[in-house]
Formats: sequence, C-alpha cells, structure tokens
Amino acid sequence: MVLRVAVVGGGPAGSSAAEILAKAGIETYIFERKLDNAKPCGGAIPLCMVDEFDLPPEIIDRRVRKMKMISPSNIEVDIGQTLKDGEYIGMCRREVMDSFMRNRAADLGANLINGTVFKLDIPSNNTDPYVLHYSDHSNGEVKGEMKILKVDLVIGADGANSRIAKAIDAGDYNYAIAFQERIRLPQDKMAYYEELAEMYVGDDVSPDFYAWVFPKYDHVAVGTGTMKVNQARIKELQAGIRTRAAKRLEGGEIIKVEAHPIPEHPRPRRVVGRVALVGDAAGTVTKSSGEGIYFAAKSARMCAEVIVEASNNGQRVPTEADLKQYLKRWDKKYGATYLVLDILQRVFYRSDATREAFVEMCADIDVQKLTFDSYLYKTVVPANPLKQMKITAKTIGSLLRGNALAP
Repeated sequence: MVLRVAVVGGGPAGSSAAEILAKAGIETYIFERKLDNAKPCGGAIPLCMVDEFDLPPEIIDRRVRKMKMISPSNIEVDIGQTLKDGEYIGMCRREVMDSFMRNRAADLGANLINGTVFKLDIPSNNTDPYVLHYSDHSNGEVKGEMKILKVDLVIGADGANSRIAKAIDAGDYNYAIAFQERIRLPQDKMAYYEELAEMYVGDDVSPDFYAWVFPKYDHVAVGTGTMKVNQARIKELQAGIRTRAAKRLEGGEIIKVEAHPIPEHPRPRRVVGRVALVGDAAGTVTKSSGEGIYFAAKSARMCAEVIVEASNNGQRVPTEADLKQYLKRWDKKYGATYLVLDILQRVFYRSDATREAFVEMCADIDVQKLTFDSYLYKTVVPANPLKQMKITAKTIGSLLRGNALAP
C-alpha cells in the first residue's frame, strides 16, 4: 500500500507538513482555497526559521535589527543592542512566503489542489478512508467543480476557523482579532523604517495585547489585536495606533485593510482518530508576543515527521495513538515556553501601569539579550545566576515603581 494523506490549508503549516510527507514518498494532497492569499499578519519570523526551513533571502523584505518599545506615556526604549552581526528578525509578506513554501512542497511531489474543502466524512471504523468533499477552483470559477477525495489521514492546517476542527469536534477556543492596515509611505518616511520595527502598548491601542508598525517591502503594516472582540472596539483601537504613530505615518496611503482571528490557546482535542490539527487550527499562537508563523510551521513539521516514522515511510496507516506522539513531543518541547509567555501577558498587559513597567524593564541589556536569544533561536538561554537575579530584581523593581503589583 501507499499511504494517502490530505493536508487542508496551504499556509506555512500545511506546506511544511506536505513537504515532509512528499519527501518520504507518501501520496500527499494539499488544499488551498486562495493561491494568492495575503493573510493579515505582522509577518515577523525568527532567524532560526530561515535556516531550519531553508527560506531564501528574496522572500524576506526587511531584516529588522532595531526595535522600539513605546509605553502608554510614549516613553521610547530602543532594543536590539545585543544583536550580533548577521542576526535579525525577518519581515515577510505572507503572500510571498506562503506561495514559496507551498510551491516547494508541490515541486517535491505533493499534489497541490486549488480548492475549498467544505465537508469531511468520518469513517465508522479504523480502516475505512476519510472522504473530503471539495470545490475544485482550477477552472477559474469561484463556485468550482464539486469533487471528492478518499484518504487514510487528514492534517487540518486550515486556520483559526478550521472546518476540519469542526468536523472532528475538536472543541472551541477563545480567539483574538488582529486588524491591520498596509500603508505605503513617502520615501523619506519609509527610510526611517529601513531596519526598524515598533511596538506600542497602552489601553488606547489594545487592552490586552500590543499594536505594531512593521516594515515590509514598499510599505508598513500598522495593526493591533485584542481579545475583546467587537467591530466598533477594533476600529477604535486601530485609530489609537494611527494617532500614536501619526507623525511617522504622515503622507501615507492605505493600500490594504485586513482582519483575522488569532487563537488564544490550544484546542481541547488536537488529534481525533486519524485526523491531526496543526498551526492556528490547533491553537499554536503564543501569548504575549502573538507569534504564530514559526510555531505553525514547526507543529506541522513535527506532526508530519511522526506520520513518516509511524507509517514506515507510508507502508502502514498510523493510528490515533501514533498521531498523539506528535502532541507529546510538541508539549514536551514547547509547553514551558507557552506557560511563561502566558504568565508574562497576564502580568504585564493588564493595566497601563504594568505596561510602563514592562517597557522600563526592556531597557535593561540583560533582559534584551535573554529576550532576543529566546525569540531568534527558540531556546531560553540560561543566564548565569547573578544575571538571573539581576533580571528578577529588575522585574520586581519595575513592577513596584509602576504600582503594578497592586491587586
């Protein structure tokens, strides 16, 4: 036999899974509804992702080496002083990066289908196939041609509104909304953002997250996010970041407006039967930083690697217990990271006083180094005991000065 796997969703998660499966000779189908999709996203990727996922330099618009953290009272702290030569945060347009990763998977043998999966039939036993009902848009029509595909395994990489998650009753999760405007700036204003990104905190831009100005190829992405989801509120917060950054955005032209849900925690069930969820569909976005791209791609790769191992390169059908090995590996590797970032968000994003303390703390060189090392390489580099004590004391001191430890 040859194992047949359907990957629903062609973003960084789906493409990463499809690539691993195709390389192993597994019959792989990857579905993407819109091949030119530009997902609303800050587009920041850590340095380790460039090497780990073999991303070419041309898909990286900007190499950010400087970051400004801006407090509710507009105190600006420059961070990035600890970066070594060659270290940077990559800024990408999702339509460019997603297309590259998806096409690479197809070049390696994955069957790329421009289609919308609208229904998944669940088999009543452990041997019958899953049946995907989808609209094939390859004829150029929006409605598409109705087709079905039978497969042994399904990977749901279809985002926060995952139809695959609904089909397997994976359970709900809280989600935030990210709202973003792409703004083309005059050349002199764009030069300011040559290798600089900005993060703003304050109740005026987000009650529980941050707002950003991230540079792209020929424009900046200006956006905000919040869990307090309603249309009027998100527009009010977007007006807040536009006001805070007004001088730097003068003369800018809005070329695109985008909004998208962002999961706030993992779904209750990420593997059911022979179906596994990865990326936003599984809920892999981190708290505090809101980072999603690397963790989406990494979760999908780890899932696909487990499938390759458990199936002996496609010679047998993995079971639910086999697929759950992916979750065990994932939680063991990244569980602590998610816990720490959750705590940081709860402590530092709950009032303007705590946000002032957070920005003050970011001025410390040791804090910057620990933060950047853990972000760029996805490993929390252990500081020596003295530095660790200093960071802890700095944190407590900042919180006390901001009355942030008051109930």
